[in-house]
Amino acid sequence: MGLHSANLNIGAGDEGELHMEIIAENRCFGGTQGVYRHRSEATSCEMTFGLFLPQEANEGPVPVLWYLSGLTCTHENAMVKAGAQQWAAEQGIALVFPDTSPRGADVADDAAYDLGQGAGFYLNATQTPWAPHFQMWDYIAHDLPTLLEREFPLDMTRQSITGHSMGGHGALTLAMGLKDRFRSVSAFSPICNPTTTDWGRKQLSAYLGPNESTWEAHDATLQMRANGLDIPLLIDIGTDDQFMTHLKPEALAAAAMERRIPCALRLQEGYDHSYFFVSTFIEEHITFHAEALYS
Repeated sequence: MGLHSANLNIGAGDEGELHMEIIAENRCFGGTQGVYRHRSEATSCEMTFGLFLPQEANEGPVPVLWYLSGLTCTHENAMVKAGAQQWAAEQGIALVFPDTSPRGADVADDAAYDLGQGAGFYLNATQTPWAPHFQMWDYIAHDLPTLLEREFPLDMTRQSITGHSMGGHGALTLAMGLKDRFRSVSAFSPICNPTTTDWGRKQLSAYLGPNESTWEAHDATLQMRANGLDIPLLIDIGTDDQFMTHLKPEALAAAAMERRIPCALRLQEGYDHSYFFVSTFIEEHITFHAEALYS
């Protein structure tokens, strides 16, 4: 049992409450890096997530930064590779690392790496065989926040969101779709215009069906063009990103220009799509979010 186990409501709770299991809790930069499992109503399966709590959580609720990961990732990739905890501890911010999809023997999957388990695309699937479990929008927007607020000392009135690649896509579309939820949004190498690329059309048609009007809510460029964005936005992309043709940052930049939306879209010379890139700039992103969370 870790530093914050006394704050948890583990096991049999009130009627209707879901159980949560502690997988691991480790001391980390004065706080606690935990891994937890719970039954999700949204995805109808067991889900695992990571949560870093800074030491300030011992005194009271702390603000929250969500980190959404990319294709093939679990909760663990960013938790282990991004180096975010050091900077979150410095700012007194909690970090949430959700999984990227539902998982399990009864959950639909595909042989390709970019569809099925590990590739939830942060949307609610409507098509067979994905619909029973692939409800990742509801999981991130409603299910997991409800559990986090109940079980941990988090100030859910102060939330921001970031992500990498597919997770950058999720961070942008959730920030645009959940008005007044987040105080800031950032992304590393996000998929910016998925309705026009191979990292998007394949998945959107599989999960949502052939009616492309249902895809629009999950395309940050289309949402920027239609509705704009009224919170601070920061995007970093490496000039040597091997997946640039899938990301289409120029489309999002053009949409922001059309709407006169202030944003920082930075091309970082020589960097690729890897976690070496993410870990290089994660301090700047956490500082960016801290300014919004504490303003």
